[in-house]
Amino acid sequence: MAHEFRLPDIGEGLTEATIVSWYVAVGDEIGLDEPLVEVETDKAVVDIPSPHAGVVLHHGGEPGEVIAVDALLAVVGEAGESWQPAPEPADSAAAAPIVGTLEEAASVSTPSPGQVAALPKVRKLAAELGVDLSTVVGSGAGGRVTEDDVRAAVAAPGAGPVERVRLSPTRRAIADNLSRAWHQIPHVTTYGTVAAEPLLARRDELSDPQLGKPALEALLIAALVPVLQEHPEFNAALAGDEIVYRKLYDIGIAIDTPAGLVVGVVRDAAGKSVGELDAEVRRLAAAARNRQLAPGEMRGQTFTISNIGAVGGGFGTPIVPLGTAAILSVGRADLRPVVRGGEVVAGREFPLSLSYDHRIIDGAAGRSFLTAVVAALGSAE
Repeated sequence: MAHEFRLPDIGEGLTEATIVSWYVAVGDEIGLDEPLVEVETDKAVVDIPSPHAGVVLHHGGEPGEVIAVDALLAVVGEAGESWQPAPEPADSAAAAPIVGTLEEAASVSTPSPGQVAALPKVRKLAAELGVDLSTVVGSGAGGRVTEDDVRAAVAAPGAGPVERVRLSPTRRAIADNLSRAWHQIPHVTTYGTVAAEPLLARRDELSDPQLGKPALEALLIAALVPVLQEHPEFNAALAGDEIVYRKLYDIGIAIDTPAGLVVGVVRDAAGKSVGELDAEVRRLAAAARNRQLAPGEMRGQTFTISNIGAVGGGFGTPIVPLGTAAILSVGRADLRPVVRGGEVVAGREFPLSLSYDHRIIDGAAGRSFLTAVVAALGSAE
């Protein structure tokens, strides 16, 4: 018999996924738990296995299509078996939810010859903003011009060719998470510098003939965990009217990938040596760039480190991830004039940018933490 397989929730709170590619074509055989389809979720590309053995009778979408959780993903049955989707009820149109008004529906469905399809409220917005609807390419159903299309036309630098690219699931997730964090958390960012020579020298000492120098993030984590233990509010989070102090140190590291910024989480960092931290940092970075991080490896950090220096950055204004209290950005240690022992000499300094949740952490505590960070990195042993 034909088995209908619906898109499962492969991550906490997943609502949809984009089909990347099918491993098995319609009409071909597949075994139990063999890879069926590759889908892209918020921040990872995941293989979904077949829950049944048999012949693939139906694909629920083509590559590039977005399907919702619980929507039909595939149908697997027996050789020679046919499958057809259940017919829609005859009164489905009458039962469908009505959106807008009859006046609006008429204006969209039956435009006059040469008239642009758009709702009255969109036409009003266009008139207010001085946008000629005939010059706007509609992105709505049937080429309908939407409010977003009108606003995009206003934001465009000028008339001329444009290209519109739909946000990928990864980029959309990044945009949603950062927007929520920025609006929900009152940010404060404080800055400092620290001599880079001690940490860089320590990195050279730990260099391995096979692996080379350890990842800078591994040394940063090892130095910062004791500071977090001394300043528990920076390893905490606000939950309603309570501050939750976490006793584990799961450190998030920002990873730059072709698909966008991903945060991989180093679990139980306090219980790992520099060598173990280095191995885990490398593993997470490689998995992130290959789109193979599991959902659980991208969430749940208690503190975050962003090595912006790896891409040439200096000072910044990092955004505190939701569910945490702070994030530290470490910039590139370029050679520059610095004051050492009362004299100006050539030296290297890490630019430090610390952003924190002002609901939990006061300004004095922020400066105290950054001072402790400077001491820890400046003495790196």
